Amino acid sequence: MELQRLPQGAAWSHRGARDGFEVAFFRPLGSGYRISGHTSADEDSTRWSVGYEVEVDAAWTTTRVRATTLTEGGERDVALRCDGGRWSVDGEFRPDLDGCHDVDFESSAVTNTLPLHRLALGEGVGVDVPAVFVRADDLRVERLEQRYTLLARSADSLTFHYASTTFGFACKLRYDGAGLIVDYPGIAVRHS
Repeated sequence: MELQRLPQGAAWSHRGARDGFEVAFFRPLGSGYRISGHTSADEDSTRWSVGYEVEVDAAWTTTRVRATTLTEGGERDVALRCDGGRWSVDGEFRPDLDGCHDVDFESSAVTNTLPLHRLALGEGVGVDVPAVFVRADDLRVERLEQRYTLLARSADSLTFHYASTTFGFACKLRYDGAGLIVDYPGIAVRHS
């Protein structure tokens, strides 16, 4: 799927499931991108702040992830690597994550852009895109089963049906022409 060039940065208000704010910055690497961001939020009377850095290769496959969370219980960090389709979390191999090409932060709206840059989808075509899911409050790492189906496409927007069997959740996601979430119902709305 041919997408427009990513901006240098973007911002979202998180509302619905939580109240908060997220900023992300996109930096080209020699062959790939680095996405650095931060989300601070209040969710169900639990406050957390997650900083993240994600590196993807030229094919938009996640290769390296670092994240830190700060909660009332203290601070925690996690490091993930993907090498040839094998994931490690803090240096320990996790075979349950095999087959995942993306990371998806519970705290972030921006990580939903990762599979869009890699997949060539026509309208009405759906693809299963399992991801490595990182929880916001404690950075626990799990496997996330999810499916994206392209519903509509124009020069400056994309609409997908998103479904996760892991959470029994489905919605329509609206993206801009660069593949960044504009509206994630019940989660986040893009500012800029």
